[in-house]
This record gives sequence, structure tokens and C-alpha cells, in this order.
Amino acid sequence: MSELPIRVGVVGAGNSAVKTHIPRFQSIDGVEVVSVSNRTRESAQRAADRLGIPKVYDHWPDLVASDEINAVFIGTWPYLHKPVTIAALETGKHVLSQSRMAMNAQEAREMLDVSRRHPGLVTGLVPTSRLSTGLETLRRLISDGWLGDLLFIEVVSGSDFLDPEAPFFWRLDREVSGVNTLEIGMLCEALDRVVGPFSTVMANAKVNVPWRRDATGEPRVVTVPDHVDIIGEMAVGASYHMRFSQVTGMAEEGVWFYGSEATLKSDGYAERLFGARRGEREFTEIEVPPRPQIVHDIAAEFVAAIREQRQVEHVTFEQGVRYMEFTEAVGISARTGQRVHLPTPSVIPA
Repeated sequence: MSELPIRVGVVGAGNSAVKTHIPRFQSIDGVEVVSVSNRTRESAQRAADRLGIPKVYDHWPDLVASDEINAVFIGTWPYLHKPVTIAALETGKHVLSQSRMAMNAQEAREMLDVSRRHPGLVTGLVPTSRLSTGLETLRRLISDGWLGDLLFIEVVSGSDFLDPEAPFFWRLDREVSGVNTLEIGMLCEALDRVVGPFSTVMANAKVNVPWRRDATGEPRVVTVPDHVDIIGEMAVGASYHMRFSQVTGMAEEGVWFYGSEATLKSDGYAERLFGARRGEREFTEIEVPPRPQIVHDIAAEFVAAIREQRQVEHVTFEQGVRYMEFTEAVGISARTGQRVHLPTPSVIPA
């Protein structure tokens, strides 16, 4: 199976697809990116010319239905992740989708449900770069008991001053981004892989700039918060506090893991990791083995899973459902003032 040719069609040729994912696919022996579709014919053609992709489609359903491909990479904004994924699976294609799995938790569950009806097809999501470099080291230290009992996790994401002149763009547009907010899903995904899932959520959120101008100069109402505080508990029993903000200038970003016997801290990407044991007065740097950013490995992982007839290890659709549920729960709690318990009752059973 190692020589199985993989022929990839790309739906959505944005910046990350063009700069990272398509070239990574093209670098793998026996893999060919054979077609591309984007929001406009012109933008798809530019990507094809730049990267030597043979065929351009005006409409993504035609690309997905083509017999020329056996795998689809989805690089669009979240509003197309569900329809493209389901169409691809139902026509026998393996699927790798960009992160921010779906518009909301229900869409994510539907994607998972369809994937389970096609167990012979590989599905996966592009992982976050958050905590990626040191993720395995963090997981090993915590699982080996280096902290003692894990008691509390603190996350600080965002260190910029408020910029009221920043333009309205797609991540502020609920029509294309859904419930996805700031980097909430990214950190949820990373922590899920380090210590497991979340069990409760309470959140407070604020929009400090109620409108911004879009690319045409028109004012657009902003409903996506630029500051969110979240507290709750993890399934392992630890409490957590997470702050995501675009208004906390000069804040120290990072993730802290507090245990009964020690503390671990990292920057948001775990490029550097530090620890201190009970009785020590300062942190000592912990060696993190050098490795490529996990986001750059996902194309190879996806291809290997297809050839070895297995599923990807990260990020699975099951993990994606969990971070979409968490993200949606944050919004529900912020609106209602109520604690939300996870997983939500409508999760599709395994």
C-alpha cells in the first residue's frame, strides 16, 4: 500500500493552503495535486499557475465529484467545511480539512456521523500550531506525574492593545465563521491532546469595538467578542481559567500547568518550556526535542494514514467535535450567564 498514488483536489486556495499545505502535498512521493477551486475562477487560476496545478474548476461540487481525485483538501473558511466534507465522503474521497472544523457543533457532529458511515475513508483536521512543538513533552511530563496531581491550568492568549481601526474581516463575519471566536478552539484542541477534554464552561465576553469597516469601506456590525474570560473544570478534575483577548496590551502570553508538586509554564507555542518543583525558587528550562511544527506534518500524516489504511492520530473528527462543542458552549454561557456541561447531550454516540 506504500506506493498507492494519492491524487488531491483542493477546495479553497487561501494563504495557508498556497504557502504551506499544497506545497507539502506536492513534496511527498506519489502524491499529485491535480485540481483546485476557489471563490473565484481568477484566484483559483493564480494558485494553479503558481503551484503547477493542472486543472481549475469554477465550482467546487464539480471538483469533488471528479473521478480524477481520491482525496480532498479543504482550505476554505468554515462555512464550506461541512458541505464539502460530506460531498467528498459520499463520493468516496478521503478528506483533510482546515482547522475550525465547522460553523457550529451540530455541523461538526454531522461531519463525524457521515465519516463513521465510511470507515474505509480517512478523515482529519489540520492541527493548531498552539503548543505544537512541546506538546509531546508536556503530555509525557504530566502523564508521568512530574506535576504530582494536576490542579489548575491558566491560559493567556493575546497581548495586543485595542486597535479600533483594524478592518472587518472573515473571522468577524458570523456568516462564514460561525461560532468560532478568537483562538478558543485552537487552545481547546491543544489542551485536549495534552490532558483530555473539558467538562464545564462558564464565560464572560465583550465586544469593545461594535463596528468596523470592511474592504469596501462599508461599516459592519461586530458580534464576535474581542475579549473572553472562561473558567471551568477539566474531565481529569483540574480547574482552569482561560483569557482570550485583543485588548490586553503587553500581557504575558502562555500556558501554565499547576500541580501539587510542581509547575510547568510555556509560551503559547511551547517553543520553550520551564518547570519548577516544590521548594525551588525559580524556573529551570526543560529541553524540548526539536521537531517540525505539527501543522507542517499533517499532509504526510494524512497520506500515510491513507496508504496504511488507518485513521490520522491528530486531529480526528472526534477531537474536532469536542473543540467545536467547547467553543459553542463558551458563547452560550456568555449569553445566558449559565454554566454549560460538556459533552452536550446531542453528541453522536461512538
